[in-house]
Parts: sequence; C-alpha cells; structure tokens
Amino acid sequence: MRVRIIFSLKNKGASVPFHHQYLLAQTAKAILMSGGDEEFINYPYYHFSGLKGQTRISKQGLHFYSSKVTLVLASPSKEYVDYFIKSLFNHTEIQVGSLWLRPLEVEREEFPEIRDETKFICISPIVLMAPSLFDAGAKRFIDPETDEFSDLLYESTISRLEAYGYNSEELASFFKFQIVPDRAYLDKIRNSGKKFARIYPLYDQDVKYEVRGYTFPFTLYASKEVQEFVFTCGLGVYANKGFGMLDIANSDPVKRTSKYEIGEPSITLKEEELVRV
Repeated sequence: MRVRIIFSLKNKGASVPFHHQYLLAQTAKAILMSGGDEEFINYPYYHFSGLKGQTRISKQGLHFYSSKVTLVLASPSKEYVDYFIKSLFNHTEIQVGSLWLRPLEVEREEFPEIRDETKFICISPIVLMAPSLFDAGAKRFIDPETDEFSDLLYESTISRLEAYGYNSEELASFFKFQIVPDRAYLDKIRNSGKKFARIYPLYDQDVKYEVRGYTFPFTLYASKEVQEFVFTCGLGVYANKGFGMLDIANSDPVKRTSKYEIGEPSITLKEEELVRV
C-alpha cells in the first residue's frame, strides 16, 4: 500500500540538499526507532519518495515555499505503515535539512490496475548495484537501453522477491523481465545537456558511499506479481533508503486518494501477509 504524508512547513524558504534521500532515510530510521518496536525498526520492505512541494533551486539546494510538503511512503505491510504513522505523529515537528515540518494528515493512494506491461515514471532515483568500500563500480554509468541495465534490475528484484517469501517455483515463473526506456525522453534530455543519471550520497552502517541513480520514464515488461512488487516495494537496491520509487505514467494521482485510517483493511501482495525482519 502507498500513503501520502502531508506536512505543514513552519519556515518557508528553508532548504534541503538537492539530493536529500539520505536525510530522509536518517529521519525515517529515527522515527522507526522512536516507536521502540524491533520488528518494524529493522523491517526492510518499505520505500519513499523525495519531498514534494513548490521549490526553487539555489546553490544551497531546494528551497521550499509552499505551505505544505508531501512525502509518499509505500510498503506491503499495513502493520508497518500504521506503526510508522503512529510513531511519526508522536512528534509535533520533525527536521529534515533546515526544514521544520509538522505532520498534518495522511492520504491513502488507491492501488492502480497493473498488467504485465506498465509504463512507469521515477519519483526517486533507481540504483542498480550496491557499493563497496574502495570500489567505484556503483558509480559506473550503464546505458538504460542495454541488456546489462535490465539484467541488474532483474537480479536485484528476484533476490528481494526470494527474501520476501516467494518460493523457487514462483521465482522461476518470473523469467520475463525487460526495461524499455522512453527513447524520445532520453534523446530530449541528452540534447538539452541535462542529466537523467546522477551521483547520489548514501549512508549504510554509518559509512558514506556514492551511487549512481537514474530517473527516466520506461515500460516494464514483467509478470503482474513482479510489477506489483516493484510498485509497492521499489525497484533496484536500497529502496528502504529512498531509492527506486515509481508511479504510473499518465495517471491522475489526485483521483487515487482517500483519507487514511489506521487499522483499515490492506491490499497485500499475497494472500498471507509476510512480515519478516
């Protein structure tokens, strides 16, 4: 399930770094720890967007000028989402960068109809591989139109599906997996001198790494179960650190929301709810 957490912004004009996913990951971890439940503190199947609002860019980063700021959070576990929201609303205000945010309300996104061919847009960068110490491989650029790009995402997705609880027979049925980028978009970005792939900071076990993240529209050809998994749990590695969040292209997000109530029924990826640390 996916929810939108809406905050009021106390200090308009305040900023976060342009690449601020690592700050959100640190904030999310602090919120989870404040609730005191070890099961959810270490639960890996969640991901989130960057902060959304009216912004201006400066050398300091993104300055927010809207009265409200939104963060999208997704997880297959309704219990996890409830825990996160309860823990968040125990705090009158939270700080992200120089922004002081007060949690106001939560909206639930209705789960869209997903088939075995879906066009997605990236609302947070996709990271292809995990970094390692003294190895810059995770910063290497890989052309999204190559098989290597799709293969790396397939491998990480299958690994996460296996850890989530799918059996070997189910995993074998997920052999269809192909990422097809929107070539017109890539050409437009290249011709304009802009970038769809950038280097992002990331902290793991308090160690700072740098990874390459990609943001562009693409069509994913894969089974319905895989499509739903990446929509709910993210695509690529380090989803629980704010990477790999997708949305359906050409959809109207306003029509997909309703008021979120803690304890309401959940749509899960499988018949049984799997909550594993």
